[in-house]
Amino acid sequence: MTERSVRVECGPDGRPLGRDGQLARLMAAYQDAVVRSTALDPVTTELIRLRCARQHDCRICQTLRLADAADLGLDADMAAKVDHYEQSDLDERHKVALRIVDAFIWLPSGITDDLVAQAHGHFTDPELAELLLDITKWSTQKIHVVLGTDSADRLPVGSDGVSYFRFDESGRATDFSATMLL
Repeated sequence: MTERSVRVECGPDGRPLGRDGQLARLMAAYQDAVVRSTALDPVTTELIRLRCARQHDCRICQTLRLADAADLGLDADMAAKVDHYEQSDLDERHKVALRIVDAFIWLPSGITDDLVAQAHGHFTDPELAELLLDITKWSTQKIHVVLGTDSADRLPVGSDGVSYFRFDESGRATDFSATMLL
């Protein structure tokens, strides 16, 4: 992961000073609502989240692992496949999801008719809606990357450099742990 310094003045909570409180609350409400969606399975959600993290170079997101996805078999080897997913043995459904992530982030106008057909062949309309919203939610972390406030130094991490977490019923990240949550 890239080392970078904080580029804005922050308070003791690590958050930038001078933030518009109302705007921050609205952004948090949006993010919480997106993660409460349940159309996609946790493994697909986590692969999408990790691909976004790698594309944006978000240090926090690259350190975190969704415990619900780990409970369903997403391990370090599977997580590493997001970097070279086209050459990996990930199933085609996951590869299509990651193709959508790349197109959405890098060149949305480049989403081809073929990719749209692949998407509809592997996902229902509610799943596609959630997939796209997941990408926008995980892309809000770009703000922290730009400001240099994406450090993972406050997270409990294990020897593998990973911290597991869950979302509570309100959509807030919780239960950060250096070990797999059961």
